[in-house]
Amino acid sequence: MRIKTKLLVILLLLIVTIIINWDTIKEIASQNEKITGKATQQTQVFQENTTGPEIYFCPRDDCGAELVAWMDAAEKSIHCAFFELELENVKQKLDEKSASIEVKLVTDSDYYEQISNMSIVKHGSVRQDNKSGFMHNKFCVLDGKAVWTGSFNPTERCNYKNNNNAIFYQSRLLAANYEAEFAEMWNRTFEKGARTENPTIILNGKNISSYFCPEDWCANKVIYELQDAKSSIHFMTFSFTHDEIGKQIIALHKKGVSVKGVFEKSQNSNYTEYYPFKSAGIDVRWDGNKYNLHHKVFIIDNSTVLTGSFNPTSNGDERNDENVLIIHDPEVAARYLEEFEYVWKQASN
Repeated sequence: MRIKTKLLVILLLLIVTIIINWDTIKEIASQNEKITGKATQQTQVFQENTTGPEIYFCPRDDCGAELVAWMDAAEKSIHCAFFELELENVKQKLDEKSASIEVKLVTDSDYYEQISNMSIVKHGSVRQDNKSGFMHNKFCVLDGKAVWTGSFNPTERCNYKNNNNAIFYQSRLLAANYEAEFAEMWNRTFEKGARTENPTIILNGKNISSYFCPEDWCANKVIYELQDAKSSIHFMTFSFTHDEIGKQIIALHKKGVSVKGVFEKSQNSNYTEYYPFKSAGIDVRWDGNKYNLHHKVFIIDNSTVLTGSFNPTSNGDERNDENVLIIHDPEVAARYLEEFEYVWKQASN
């Protein structure tokens, strides 16, 4: 009986200890997840079949016109988070649609003046961020069942001059993740928020994950995907200063993984990863567009694409509101590789 009593006391003390230190235990688990990059919160992966995706590369494609066409098809709601919004046809379409369906817009406070003349502003359908970091997203959720995202800001420069990408998925599962992020920002929660509850889905038989910075540690998710590289890594980046991502790529290069990358030349500084890569013997170039290379893209093993608003920088990871979409789909990767080759041919050492 004494042994049973002692065991019961030990068990009770253990339970009490766990209860008292539960927040600490969760924080340790959370930090371990941040270090390993492995998501632990998702227990079930949901599946869905649909059409698409549709992929656009500006300025060769008129991304603004494509976005307007998808907005025009919306029947119930349009929820957009745009760092900048300058294109008149996009602004006009949002105002036009607001007369018949719900239209909401979140933007960065630094560019609020660009939309100050819109009717949706006067109707209280616009929110701006209130933090020191950027609300740097470029996505829309249409009717709660489709998502537009990528590097494209609806501006004259991004549409007609800069190299950008946009991808459009019709998926209620994917839309639910972006809708949840939009709702947080609409309720004025910036630079933080709840973790994405079900980041990974299977869409048309392809594994797709969506994450939002800073709460989902986007840089860590990039590193985790890079760790799986077996043969090749191609990247096109506007700003690339994140040392840990850079170190991972250099380590893979030393193991024999082929790496090729293009950097935006206006971001040449002491912080860029261009020079460590060049010193390591990695084949990298400055872009040849006299305007900007605005992509934030990694292509791994010709089968996985990482895109979205997230630049591989510390600010992008820790301070800004961002999104990154990880697509395991060789057909999508082939389209992005075509864009890479187009950009690569124009680039210079």
